[in-house]
Amino acid sequence: MDSSLNAPRRARELAVVAEETVDVLVVGLGATGAGAALDAASRGLSVAAIDAHDLAFGTSRWSSKLIHGGLRYLARGQVGVARESAVERGILLRRTAPHLVKAHPYVLPLTPEVSRPQAKLLMTGYRLGDALRATALTPRRLLPGPSRLTAARAHTLAPMLSEHGLRGGLLSWDGRVLDDARLVVAIARTAAAHGARILTRCRALELTGEGAKVRDELTGAEFGIRARTVINAAGVWAGLLDPQVTLRPSRGTHLVLRPGTLPGLLSGLHIPIPGESNRFALVLPQADGRVYVGLTDEPLDGPVPDVPEAPEEDIRALLSVLNTVLAVPVAREAVAGAYAGLRPLLAADGRTADVSRRHAVFADGGLITVVGGKLTTYRRMAEDAVDRAVSARNLPAGPSRTTSMPLVGAVQNHGAPPPAGGPDRTPERLVARYGSEAAAVHELVKAHPEEVCLGITLGELRWSVAHEGALDADDLLDRRTRIGLVPEDRAAALPAARAAFAG
Repeated sequence: MDSSLNAPRRARELAVVAEETVDVLVVGLGATGAGAALDAASRGLSVAAIDAHDLAFGTSRWSSKLIHGGLRYLARGQVGVARESAVERGILLRRTAPHLVKAHPYVLPLTPEVSRPQAKLLMTGYRLGDALRATALTPRRLLPGPSRLTAARAHTLAPMLSEHGLRGGLLSWDGRVLDDARLVVAIARTAAAHGARILTRCRALELTGEGAKVRDELTGAEFGIRARTVINAAGVWAGLLDPQVTLRPSRGTHLVLRPGTLPGLLSGLHIPIPGESNRFALVLPQADGRVYVGLTDEPLDGPVPDVPEAPEEDIRALLSVLNTVLAVPVAREAVAGAYAGLRPLLAADGRTADVSRRHAVFADGGLITVVGGKLTTYRRMAEDAVDRAVSARNLPAGPSRTTSMPLVGAVQNHGAPPPAGGPDRTPERLVARYGSEAAAVHELVKAHPEEVCLGITLGELRWSVAHEGALDADDLLDRRTRIGLVPEDRAAALPAARAAFAG
């Protein structure tokens, strides 16, 4: 079946889904919900998956873009969580999304604030993380091991580091995703290719183990979806649909620095947070020239907003940590934008920064709720939720198949990647974003080469409308691309985004 998601397909499938009884209804189309739709559909079950907004509207698009091996959890003695992360990272790197998930280097500068015993302990941790990589069967050619850097080499990878007292650095490698929202789109499209009905702008008003009352947010029409079992994957909103679940969300804020703010940065950075023994700020350069800096971990009090805001105190705190290692401090004016995501943590005592990232699956008859976890382990969370759903209703399905199932765009789908470079060949930038679909995207780019922002063209926006389920300009600017992270870029690109729906 075609993997393309678009407005005509949505209209057709909306008309059908109200008349049928599906095996599985999934509520929430972040990474875990889209993953559950794929897992269930690939087992041969009939699936409808809905979201009140868009693909990756919630927490999934606000991540640090890390696909990590769980080193932080290993340091806390959470060996099971760490190993699960390492295994899932390897699956993404090797088989399911090698076009979107790559290894990336990170330098931890050895400044006077990092004592020699602490540096030794950190390197031991990196080596333990590398041992987890080996046990997860991820080859070193895909994820190199850690090493010690001289001060000169650390400065080559990160020229903006202050040389005052710099003894060198620790180099480690971990996974990163090109764009977390694009990963979710790929998961959802792969689910659609296996027959799942992927329906955005459909809000669940009431939920039971036998279906949901739903409102089409585009028309206001209300209808029911009947299902043999229901998976609640609504993330930080899951407790609103399942009263047995109590969450304690925490806010993670990131800065978006203007292109050129940290010139010459060739690696990511891990910066020790003063007063914390095992927490680090993350600096991650982007292909578009921007640099992301994160990450706070603050409890959220009160109602859960649709789009959380990054408070000024978080911005100032992250700048303060960043500037502890720089030769020239970054000014507040260099922050072009900021974003905040909410982690759907299970309620627990103590600081949210110390709450386990282990996921949990709750069952109440045919209503299955999956919460917790993190982006890296979305596939395992989805598998566990579908396993519980199959068991609860004795559905005719075999074991999960998603460990070896390439997502849309992965090279394995269609053989070798398209050739990149040269005047008539597919641009490398498109290959990096679209994988095996890059040549097809390039045809649209040649027909609509007008640049919108950050090198993104009108042709790419039109591709998202025709194939990636974008229904309005917000979908294009805020999720299919990340232009919208910077308000002035968003305003400049808005006319082109609207034009992408014309004709």
